[in-house]
Amino acid sequence: MLFMPRPRTVPAEHPAFADLPVTHVALGSGLRAAVHVSGHLTGRRLPIVCIPGYQRNMSDFLAFATHLRRAGGGDWPIVLIDLPGRGRADDRARIQDYSSLADARDVASIITALNIGRAIILGQGHGGQVSMALATDHPLLIAGTVLLDSGPVTDSRGIVRLRNNLEHIEALRGAKNVTSGFRRLLGGDYPGLPEVQLDALIGRTHYVDKRGRARPLYDQRLIKALAKINFDDVLMAQWPMFDALTCAPLMLLRTQLTDQLRRETFDQMARRRPDAVALTIAGQGSPALFDQREEIDAVLDFVTRISEPNKSRVA
Repeated sequence: MLFMPRPRTVPAEHPAFADLPVTHVALGSGLRAAVHVSGHLTGRRLPIVCIPGYQRNMSDFLAFATHLRRAGGGDWPIVLIDLPGRGRADDRARIQDYSSLADARDVASIITALNIGRAIILGQGHGGQVSMALATDHPLLIAGTVLLDSGPVTDSRGIVRLRNNLEHIEALRGAKNVTSGFRRLLGGDYPGLPEVQLDALIGRTHYVDKRGRARPLYDQRLIKALAKINFDDVLMAQWPMFDALTCAPLMLLRTQLTDQLRRETFDQMARRRPDAVALTIAGQGSPALFDQREEIDAVLDFVTRISEPNKSRVA
């Protein structure tokens, strides 16, 4: 039986994507990923490939990319990706086709399609797990890795909270109820953030349709795949995949209020990789807003130290 990919529909001129024009890259089985490239893929600097969280899309990295380009002289190559099932990419044909391993294969295909020899991979949440899977199968593609709120042990509490919150929001009726519901949920992750900024965060994952319902910018089957995970489940640790990151320099980032990565796991990761740069982003949860100079300068310093000695080795 032939399973066909499912094209996704995203509202034209959706505000979160206004500054992120994309091209579509063909993947296996006829699927397409959406890719936004800023800067120049000339080989002078190692590109940074950004992989978003589980049901999220490239808009989470817009502020980071904008600030980093400005701080890095304006031409640092940055690749933002919507993987299948997210943003402006196609949906996978079957729910069982979604996995970090499948996403890693797709990232490898995108890197190859863009004629990138080696890259620095920045993975947030699920994107970090994809980064570890990529390092396991394609270590020569990786010049460095930045893990953000991601590690070899996923906190089941964060998964259950994500699933329940999204189910609650998508069951609301009326634009005002949707907006106020989002504000309550997001306010816990970003205390003190003005409502106008909270409302902008809504648009990264949803839009409100004409009937006043929150419509996701992702395949809802991604959330259905989480149905069997319970609050007190202990998920299998993937330390061998984390150890695959020894192929290149490593930076570890964790937001202070995240429920995706426990503090003890983060500390254990740092002990296991004493050479890694480790930093906590204060006062926010997942996904990181990534709009403050301190953490962006730290990432820029990390990628600069990797990139400059290797200019001649970049494809």
